[in-house]
Amino acid sequence: MPPSDLVSTPDAAKALGVSARTLQRYVRAGLVTPEITLPSGQYRWNVAKLRRQIGIAEDG
Repeated sequence: MPPSDLVSTPDAAKALGVSARTLQRYVRAGLVTPEITLPSGQYRWNVAKLRRQIGIAEDG
């Protein structure tokens, strides 16, 4: 997957309509898994996959 398909936690959270902190809590609770975790500990997300993980239909 090209890196351009991946977004930061704040961008992914905005796409879902939740706060970045909420998305981070979902990760800690094991509800969602980021596409990758950078060495810095930051997450990168594929929004389409994230939506599928939490059962939200794609827009459009």
